[in-house]
Amino acid sequence: MENLSLLLLFLSIGVSHARVVSVSPGPLLRVEGQPVSLRCDVTDYEGPREQDFEWTMQQGEAGSIQVISTFDQRYSDVSLSDRVTSGDLSVVRLGDSVVELRIREVRSSDSAAYLCSTPSTDSVFSGNYNAGVTLKVIANTLKVAPKAPEPVVPEGGDITLSCNVTHHLTDSTYLSVTWSIQRPGIPLVDILTVGPDGDVVTGSDSAQRYADGGIRLVIRRDGAFGLVVAGVTQADAGMYVCTGRDWTREEGGQWKNIVEKTVEMGAVAVTPTARSLSVVAKSNTTLNIDDTMTLTCLVAAGNLASLALEVTWLVDGRTAVSLGRDGVVSNGSPSVGLERTGPGEFRLVVRGVRGSDKGMYSCRVRAWVGGGGRWYQAAEKTSNPVQVLVTQIKPNFAVTLTPSSSPQVTGDPTELACHVTNITHFLAGGRLGVAWEYTPLPGPPGDRLTTTQTTLPIGSLDAHGNLKSGTLYRDRLESGAIVLTRVEPDTFKLRFLRTQEVDMGVYVCRVTAWTPSRQGGMEEAAEFLTPPLNVRWEPKRPSLTAVAQRVREAVAGGATFEMSCTVSHVHLQDPGYSVLVQTQESVDSATRTVLSLSPDSVLQHGGATDPNRRDSLVLTKTGPAEFRFRLAGVQQADRGFYWCDITAWTKQPGQAWTKAVSAKSNKVQINFQETGPSFAVDIRSDTTTLYPWETAKMVCALSVSGASPKSGRRRDTHTHTHQVTQPSSVETD
Repeated sequence: MENLSLLLLFLSIGVSHARVVSVSPGPLLRVEGQPVSLRCDVTDYEGPREQDFEWTMQQGEAGSIQVISTFDQRYSDVSLSDRVTSGDLSVVRLGDSVVELRIREVRSSDSAAYLCSTPSTDSVFSGNYNAGVTLKVIANTLKVAPKAPEPVVPEGGDITLSCNVTHHLTDSTYLSVTWSIQRPGIPLVDILTVGPDGDVVTGSDSAQRYADGGIRLVIRRDGAFGLVVAGVTQADAGMYVCTGRDWTREEGGQWKNIVEKTVEMGAVAVTPTARSLSVVAKSNTTLNIDDTMTLTCLVAAGNLASLALEVTWLVDGRTAVSLGRDGVVSNGSPSVGLERTGPGEFRLVVRGVRGSDKGMYSCRVRAWVGGGGRWYQAAEKTSNPVQVLVTQIKPNFAVTLTPSSSPQVTGDPTELACHVTNITHFLAGGRLGVAWEYTPLPGPPGDRLTTTQTTLPIGSLDAHGNLKSGTLYRDRLESGAIVLTRVEPDTFKLRFLRTQEVDMGVYVCRVTAWTPSRQGGMEEAAEFLTPPLNVRWEPKRPSLTAVAQRVREAVAGGATFEMSCTVSHVHLQDPGYSVLVQTQESVDSATRTVLSLSPDSVLQHGGATDPNRRDSLVLTKTGPAEFRFRLAGVQQADRGFYWCDITAWTKQPGQAWTKAVSAKSNKVQINFQETGPSFAVDIRSDTTTLYPWETAKMVCALSVSGASPKSGRRRDTHTHTHQVTQPSSVETD
């Protein structure tokens, strides 16, 4: 039983601790002169954490050679002691249980099987205590032979980078080549790499350009690699570098770079396009109407074949027609064209020239470089201007201004006619426009539009008949008080529906001839002005007469008084009237307003009206110039003088009333003597229509007027309220 326990303890110890020593997987292939590192680590061991290591090498059938140890400085073989002393051979501890054997510059004689051993610190010998890897060192046969590129390349041109990378094919190694650029102050940037497996890898700044075809890979028949950078820009200037690498595939299929060589190919400068771009336009010319105009734009540049050109002809700074870098014409028409007639030669053709085609012509060229989705504007230049003159005979005609209707008094209509006659040299499709102007008469300000004799624009009709109003006449034109019309192709009229005194002055008619322009609109060809026409009349001040007449006389209290007011006017055109019915108890007492009626027939009660008696007062317009006032149930307090204060108003269409003149009528007296009390009964209801289920409230007011023993006049008012539920049951108490 005791022996069984010892056996189990031994097995458990054996299972728990089995030392494992491992090295870099091999075999390894390295190039002479390159650094080499062989890693060795130990796991699952007993004893101290820091373990010691020993490296030995064996070449063929020869015996083992001690290389280096972590704990015994005299361990190295005599043949290797100088290399250990110089540091060419060293062991570097990476951790307690990990070291590296490092060879600074490996030699072909270093080809061997390397064995890493760890002295035992375990209580029981278990596992493996050494591991080995084979290292093969080959000669460095890698060669990089670049061809220097052109040192100066025009913007938009191509840079060709040829680099020949070779090695001896005695071992299973593979080549790669990388093109890079070194710009001032910027680290080396990779452009493109052809990997050992033939894959192409682009730098981050070159991926899109390679996809667009701006960078192309070329492999020549002799095996040399070539790279073409097309459509170069200023950013492509710098030192180009070629790097060749030799690769081996190690365990697990991973590629291992075993040697590389970098060679400068040469510096490349990029000449800016703006430095060599030249644009010339020719030539000056004089043309007649309907001639054909031809202008030529000559473009030259050091890299003309590499540039995409955008050409635009300008007229007085405005774009006339353009030819894009894609060959598409913009703003062209059947009569206006732009074409490329040769390398750097562009021709503008305008057929059937018009007067609007005259001006200073210049050719603007924008040079683009790039390709695919990568374009940028390298330069822009505008040519010298050339002058184009168009000889034309302007339209000729005569214009006259006559009054069709002249005002005799203020408020009369006025109409002026502008006639165009004897029209010659007017192109087909031409049209006439008109502008009306006014200069006020000198004199005091009054109601005039201006106190100076400045010419004021009234309004105009352009070639298409569009109305443009003058600032001071906009309201009257929009309301229709002033009308501008074209009654015939050669006749225009200006009409005032009601002429005001401010309209007296001097009028002129300005007629403009318009002809079709190249842009499809109309252009001014000629303009003529009529002789001035005076419009004035002898101003006659309006006057107003108002006459009041008693229609019904109140002879006793409780009777009805009625008065009519008739108005007549002179020198007024269709006036409106407002009426004030006024009263005063005696000639020397204050005047009070009873009722008023506006020109729009709006009735208002004055301050002299008792609110309880407003239903007894009536003021109506009974004729064009007649108004009637009625006062029902007169009382002692109503005695006095009554008259009409009438004002005449004038109104332009769309405008407010303007006061013209006022007049007061004669006075009509209410005067009666009371011989006893008089009664006035006033019955009012708050409901006009009563249904069987509703209740009505009726107020009966009894006014008693009569003599008073003390004052000689008295007035008593008594009210009584009665509620009923049926209209038929109303009774008077």
